[in-house]
Amino acid sequence: MPDFSKGSAFIDAEYVPISEAKISLLDWGFLHSDATYDVVHVRGGKFFRLDDHLDRFFSGMKALRMSIPYTREELSGILSDCVSKSGLQDAYVEMITTRGLPEPGSRDPRTCRNRFFAFAVPFVWITPPGKGLDLIVSQRQRIPPESVNPTVKNYHWLDLVMGQFEAYDQGGETAVVVNAKGNIAEGPGFNIFAVKNRVLTTPGEGVLEGITRKTAIDIANELGYEVIQGELTPEAARLADELFATSTAGGIMAITRIDCQTVGTGSLGPITQELQDRYWALHSDPHYAREIHY
Repeated sequence: MPDFSKGSAFIDAEYVPISEAKISLLDWGFLHSDATYDVVHVRGGKFFRLDDHLDRFFSGMKALRMSIPYTREELSGILSDCVSKSGLQDAYVEMITTRGLPEPGSRDPRTCRNRFFAFAVPFVWITPPGKGLDLIVSQRQRIPPESVNPTVKNYHWLDLVMGQFEAYDQGGETAVVVNAKGNIAEGPGFNIFAVKNRVLTTPGEGVLEGITRKTAIDIANELGYEVIQGELTPEAARLADELFATSTAGGIMAITRIDCQTVGTGSLGPITQELQDRYWALHSDPHYAREIHY
């Protein structure tokens, strides 16, 4: 019997253990980063905001002129099966569409047959629960939105990865890169918020409009906080009362150090705590959570 305990994948209409998941070396998703994807997490045997992730995934494929031979309902079933086969109660579930392979001898993307993949693995945390992030503001510039649309999830991550190396060189844990104005954009797989005098500011343009980012904004609005989606300067971030990051890979996570200096009291701030508690409570709300049948 196949061992799915470490994760499962859906490739070429078949489910295989994650250790056996493979794609062609010639797939343009690998050769050109010509792909889009989305990640939804499972907590306690339930998807969180799956419909929002599916909306973004199908929107991304449309923007990149890609398509898959599965309806929305069929795709939901595939993702559920990946999780149920693995038996994972807390999982990181990814769906991917690549450009595929062109016809032999062709460089015309119109000749490519798009390919779909999915997998479920144990939940991936950007930082362990209860631990604050140690952040560095990299001077590396994010790919401008005029070149690559950041609202379509993609694998153009070299700017983000090199920013991480810059952070490691300075003793930090992770990094955010900046936009053309030198203001904060986003990090590798996360958005950022600054809290000052009970007002929340998050970069408003040139970033991925994360589902967790959206959730944090919705919660903050419900709690009566003002949320500004605009420019966030590195200086404003350093002077913030609280900083936090948002991501499917960890939810709402406190940033307790930035550029080698302490943020606030150096621990989880009260507003971040309030948002974090409400965020995880929503995972039991049937409006957001979809149960998986194992």
